[in-house]
Amino acid sequence: MTVVPIFLPFWRIQGGTMYNMNLPLVKLVAAKILAWLGGDTADLGTVLGSGLGGYGADVPGAREISYAELGLPACAAFGHAGQLRYFKTNGHGILVLDGRVHCYEGHSFQTVVLAVRALVLAGVKNFIVTCASGGVNREYKPGDLVLISDHLNLMGGSPLVGHNHKTGSGPRFPDMTDAYDRQLRQVAMASAKSLGMNLQWGVYAAMLGPCYETPAEVNMQRVLGADMCGMSTVPEVIAIRHLGGKVLGISCVANHAAGVADTPLSHHEVVAACTAAAPRLRALLSKIIYNLPS
Repeated sequence: MTVVPIFLPFWRIQGGTMYNMNLPLVKLVAAKILAWLGGDTADLGTVLGSGLGGYGADVPGAREISYAELGLPACAAFGHAGQLRYFKTNGHGILVLDGRVHCYEGHSFQTVVLAVRALVLAGVKNFIVTCASGGVNREYKPGDLVLISDHLNLMGGSPLVGHNHKTGSGPRFPDMTDAYDRQLRQVAMASAKSLGMNLQWGVYAAMLGPCYETPAEVNMQRVLGADMCGMSTVPEVIAIRHLGGKVLGISCVANHAAGVADTPLSHHEVVAACTAAAPRLRALLSKIIYNLPS
């Protein structure tokens, strides 16, 4: 007799078929979120990366719930709180995923995107995803905030692998031409200009990690057209787009990627740089939300 592990990468096993989304589990988490909201609604979701957490915690009326209480996996990486936060501002209900889990922690792609999928099913249609990155583009400096215009998936997998649900899911072959929504990017650029910020834009390359890239790998990414590199974000963007959501991506350049500068790389350096940049990111997020149509 074949024994199937109960948590086999959060894929749904049905008649010998592996599905690309455990739809009952996603619906269960979404139902818990809606019950916790208690009638409040959310139209915008944000994902906060390393050292960028805390956004919205000081808004009057903001409330939080741990990922564990919602059935979401706990965050293990330093700088990721593992809390879902809700607050209202300027006519928007906002759900903040304060921290994420990563494939390099041993999670499957399906587990990594469980939270954003649940938010979409809970009614969120627009997302702002943030992350830390290494600067592949030699003109980038630590602390720079960069709009993600496109990405390179170099992680060796996708959350869409497996049979696609006929209902309650997205298309079998989703179009990724506009993975990072152009209109949302225009709002972000205008918001940054009004704050006097120099907001650049570039291509984000995602690799599996957890080791940092070698200088040769960074050079490969540069040849392929990357401006930044990291170990997250891309699976979430793929999953959100698959379900019809729109994405704005903002990356904080935490350090120079390997080979760009002769300095050792460390996660504490990443968190420290992003923590220093966090006030500017929070100001930018607030201005973007203010400029979004309600």
